[in-house]
Amino acid sequence: MKYRNRIPTRTRLQALLAVLLLQANLAMAVEPPPAQSSTQAPAATAPDSPSPTANPATAPPPPLAQTLQQQTVAPQQPFHVEMPSSRKPFSPYMPSTAPELNLNNSPRLQNLIRDGRLYVSLNDVIALAIENNLDLAYFRYNLPIAETDIARTKAGGVAQGVNTGIVQGSTQGGFGSSSGSSAGASSGSAAAGAGGIVTSTLGAGTAVASFDPYLNFQGFVDHNVTVEGNSFQTGVLVFKQNTIEGLANFSQNFPLGTGLRVNYEGQRFANNSPYEAINPTLYSNFQVILTQHLLAGFGLATNERFMHIARKNRQITDLAFRAQVIATITQVENIYWDLVNAYEDEQVKARSLSFAQQTFEVDQKQLALNAIPAMQVTKDESDVAASEGDLTVSRANLRLNELLIKNAITKGDDSLIAAMPVVPLDLNGAPNPNSAKSIDDLITEAEKNRPDVAQDQLAMEVQKMSLAAVRSSLLPTLDAYGFYAGAGLGGPKNTNCSLGPDQCSTDLPGGIGGALQNTFNYSSPEYQFGLNLSINLRNRVAKADQFRAVLEYRQKQISYEEQKKFIHFDVRNSQFALQQAEARVVAAQKSNDLAQRTFDITKEEQKLGAKSSYDTLVAQHALAITESALAAAKTAYEKAKVDIDRATGETLQRMGVSIEDARSGVATHAP
Repeated sequence: MKYRNRIPTRTRLQALLAVLLLQANLAMAVEPPPAQSSTQAPAATAPDSPSPTANPATAPPPPLAQTLQQQTVAPQQPFHVEMPSSRKPFSPYMPSTAPELNLNNSPRLQNLIRDGRLYVSLNDVIALAIENNLDLAYFRYNLPIAETDIARTKAGGVAQGVNTGIVQGSTQGGFGSSSGSSAGASSGSAAAGAGGIVTSTLGAGTAVASFDPYLNFQGFVDHNVTVEGNSFQTGVLVFKQNTIEGLANFSQNFPLGTGLRVNYEGQRFANNSPYEAINPTLYSNFQVILTQHLLAGFGLATNERFMHIARKNRQITDLAFRAQVIATITQVENIYWDLVNAYEDEQVKARSLSFAQQTFEVDQKQLALNAIPAMQVTKDESDVAASEGDLTVSRANLRLNELLIKNAITKGDDSLIAAMPVVPLDLNGAPNPNSAKSIDDLITEAEKNRPDVAQDQLAMEVQKMSLAAVRSSLLPTLDAYGFYAGAGLGGPKNTNCSLGPDQCSTDLPGGIGGALQNTFNYSSPEYQFGLNLSINLRNRVAKADQFRAVLEYRQKQISYEEQKKFIHFDVRNSQFALQQAEARVVAAQKSNDLAQRTFDITKEEQKLGAKSSYDTLVAQHALAITESALAAAKTAYEKAKVDIDRATGETLQRMGVSIEDARSGVATHAP
């Protein structure tokens, strides 16, 4: 009181008036205009963006978002690979090729760019992923690959299989993110096969012959001169002979275990021997051989097993592609919500820095008037530095999430796109009805919708089909065969024949036409029917393979049950995570509301002189922390909704994704 009495009354009035003016300026500086959204950052600290959609299920989208969604998208060529045909005369012998890769981003991406920024909603991101994501582009080739397997097995070839593993090369996290295991890595125990390779009995059984018809030609011309020791055998001391021979062979096998062979041989033989009645000699021979497996290798099930496996693999590939689309869309959704979290956190940090700077500037003016101690300004300056550091970290995190989302929705590395800010338009997802469903209903939906359930069931069916073929290999080999042949001989009379008139005369046809006629007119036939039986007295290899096939089938049954059990666990775990995330949002919202009330009360008390600017700054920091926590909780809740859609197999249905659009790579149906 004594100290106050020494201060002049005029000075005290001036100081009081200055404090009131500064408090009024401070209140006007920290209070945002009523029309500005609390989630927007100042123009100097955050990119200008349209007002994000608070809730697309209840609130109408902003005008710019409507404009972006109504943009006319230029047509994009769908993915299509034409399967090669072998029906044309020369097409079986010409190489086939697939269309060149199109690594240009779809026109949809350019239509979402405004003023150097990329404005995307969740639906835009999903559509861009369908058109540009390289994981999906890679997996699309598995579909025609499966078709090539069907084509080769129709000809009796072995099914090579299709890689149906999920690809996630372009939807991975950034720095600091790592996976505990890599694709294709072996487990703790090394493989016990030769060279670490373990083969399966899938497709084992008797050998399957090619069903393609084969035609073979062989011909040659031979000239041979032989010096004879006497002329007793050939009639000349220098024996000269010319041979022209042609061979033709046609073969065809059939799925029942039947084989057809047709052989023809034609020969012209000329020499200088006077002991020949005809010269040159024309010879023609025709053979038809028909074989049929009666035990091992008999039946369609055995000889078409690779075809059945390839067709099942085609169905598995379709299901695997659906699983790939679900995995990609799920990951893209998660990346989008991480971007939303980083975007909102950056705005929270920007507002916090702006408030700290304004408080620091106000307190500097108060310090100049000796209204506050110098320590207060030092604390303000320290707070500004800390806020700048927080904003720097937040902006780096935002840049990373922008990079991740652009990596997931683009094909090539475009430097302009890479440096472009990304502005999310949807800040909250639509309500998810799975949160209100019972666990039994969710499990039922998962067993009906998830592609991995059907994949395991088909794999078990394939293994079961293979058992029949393996059992066939246990049987002895018993083949029935039929053989028919006809021969014809002819040629002109030898004018140099030195034998008697009877020996030099002949009634054989003089030309090739007569020889061919005798070949096929049953004048000199040969036919035969027989059986060929081969028995392995111990049959240990086939016996071991058959028993191993049964054991592998039992393993498939266990894998199928284990998969169903895992799905039940996965659905329950996703439901628990959704409930926890929802509870965290409620708690974070309450904490944020209390922090907002505390901040408002502290500002009012500061206006009345009961609180200092530092107290208001502390309250604003607490509010910023709760705002960031609320944004993180909402992001976790959105990702939990994404995960339960994945667990129940409803991702594509929930997001309105057409599997046909995913196949073609063109989003014709708006997600």
